[in-house]
Amino acid sequence: MTGALAPVKPLTALDRCDRCGAQAYIRATLPVGGELLFCAHHGRQHIAALREKGADILDESARLSETRSTAPNDER
Repeated sequence: MTGALAPVKPLTALDRCDRCGAQAYIRATLPVGGELLFCAHHGRQHIAALREKGADILDESARLSETRSTAPNDER
């Protein structure tokens, strides 16, 4: 077994916030194992404390401000 890290899986619309059930945009992987998922709102509330505890943070909340150049196929 190598010491390589597993690739980070992007968050999808199926990933839900552990606090409120909204779409998750932030994943906190805990140093003891396991992960927590947060919407942008709850992520902002908890991200500093999680980082202090050594959590690895994947923050995709910038996707909220992205605009689509084209409509999805089902909206055309």
